[in-house]
This record gives sequence, C-alpha cells and structure tokens, in this order.
Amino acid sequence: MKRLDYYWYNKGFIPLLLLPVSWLFCLIAVTRRLLYRTGVLKVYYLPIPVIIVGNISVGGTGKTPLVTWLVDMLRNNGYTPGIVSRGYGGQATHWPQQVRADSDPRMVGDEAVLLSQRCACPMAVGPDRVEAAEALLAHTECDIIVSDDGLQHYALGRDMEIAVVDGVRRFGNQHCLPAGPLREPLSRLRSVDAVVTNGMPGVREYRMDLIPGTVRNMKRPKRRVTLDNFAGQTVHAIAGIGNPARFFRQLEGQGMTVIEHAFPDHHPFAQEDIIFGDELPVLMTEKDAVKCQVFATEQHWCVPVDATLDERIIPLILRLIKR
Repeated sequence: MKRLDYYWYNKGFIPLLLLPVSWLFCLIAVTRRLLYRTGVLKVYYLPIPVIIVGNISVGGTGKTPLVTWLVDMLRNNGYTPGIVSRGYGGQATHWPQQVRADSDPRMVGDEAVLLSQRCACPMAVGPDRVEAAEALLAHTECDIIVSDDGLQHYALGRDMEIAVVDGVRRFGNQHCLPAGPLREPLSRLRSVDAVVTNGMPGVREYRMDLIPGTVRNMKRPKRRVTLDNFAGQTVHAIAGIGNPARFFRQLEGQGMTVIEHAFPDHHPFAQEDIIFGDELPVLMTEKDAVKCQVFATEQHWCVPVDATLDERIIPLILRLIKR
C-alpha cells in the first residue's frame, strides 16, 4: 500500500476522492490569512526586522540550508541575526525553549539543533512564534530575526517573505491537503517577496543549489573525507527527511551503489534503525545525524550540505529589511 503522498506526485484516482476535503482546507487557509490581513486576528510586529522562510507545500524543499545561508549572509552584512522555529518533534513540557548546539533534539527538535550547530547564533523555538521571538529579544542582542518554516504563522509580523520550492517535484498535482501537497493555494506565491527554487528555477525565481560538504565520521569527528571518497562503493543511505529520494539520488550521482533506507520526516531513530549487520559504510543526512550521534559507530558518516544562491537575491533582501 503506497503512502498518500505518493499520489500527490503520480497519477491516481485517490486524490480525486479527497477533493471535497481539499477544497474545505483551502477555504479555511484563505479565510484565516484574510482575517489576519484585515485585522480581525492580531498581528504582532517586533521592533526589529523579521524575515520569514517557508513554503506552501509539505515535505522537504531545502528550507534549513537556506536559513543557514541567510544567517551567514546577514552576519556578513553587519547584522546580528537570531532564529525562531517551531521545534517540530520536540517533547519539551514548556515553551519557548532556547536552543544551543548541545541541546537535546528530543526536547527541542532535530532541525533546531542542526540550525544552532550550523549557524552559531541565538535561537528559540516554540509553537507560538511571537513568544519565541520575544524570548530572543529579552535574552539576546540580535537585531534581526529569521523565522524558519513560518510562512503560515501570520501572527508574527514580517518585513520579507521567502518561499522555497522543490525544483524537481514542484507542486505535484497542485491540490491542497489532503488531496495534494499544498498548505495554501498556489496563488499564495504571488504575494511573497521572493521564490527560491532548490534546483532549476521558473520565471522570476532565484536558483538555489545544495552542495555536499566534507563528510564527517560520526564516531571520530576529526576524520573527514570528501564525498567522492565513496565512489564505486556500495553504501547504506539513511534519510528521515521530507524528500529522501533527493539524498539517495545525490549519492548515486557520486558513483555509489545505494541501499536505500527511507524513514518518515523527523523519525525518532533508535540504534536498530542504523545497524545493518555488515561492514558497509552508512551515510546519512546532517539532520538525521543529530539524533543518531549517540549510538553511531565508525561505519557511520554524516553528509552535510551547503546552499549556494543566485546572488541577485542579496540586494533585494537588504533593501527590504532596510525599508
């Protein structure tokens, strides 16, 4: 039995059965946004600029690498950025939570710990983005906030919206949930300030490419190699992300024979998930490595990625936040 999301990107009759529910979901999404825009629901504006990074579809599009790139770019232009996020998968009993590089991903979420490790800047997470942002202002010296996966969280006022698009899967059948992958109608993209495409961009979109970084051994972190070191080998590949196939194809493109191990996004890994009873290398995404570090062996390797963007987006970002 194939998962529902398979039919979002492939032909089948099942999405047609869900269209009435999809239309209702779409109506609720549009109405909710209208209530915020007309002032019926309150929007909270902070005394510093806020940049929203998000998408209109579910699943991995490359938001985390983009946030990392954005934080570095802002820092290089004289800003002191902070990050707010949902902390998806975190099991903390109270929110918001401050996030550090050594925070427990079970408490604050895997993506939050990864962002804190990569960005080395103040970060707070919680279901209420406004509370998380206010916590940053109260306890840090940041002068600009980047909200990760915050496009639909309209209570937090914003100075710029960046939507991230998967350049391969795009928008599937273009239906809203649950008949398709969209959180909001496709027309929502007309109101954002920039569309960044992970891969081949469309008209008026900025291209982003994800470049594999130096591969790190998870048991001996000082042991590092380039990804092409595994060319010609058979490897186990682990991906508990929104689009595992992208990671598998990336490894195959480096000349590896890949034994695929796809898990749901934000999967709570256990040791038995990553031990396969042989001596083959096991490669995993950086987000998964955050959760698997404690029971990794010398077989296990973390494959980070870095985002490179069309540099024409930089003056646009700086102009809008100075506005």
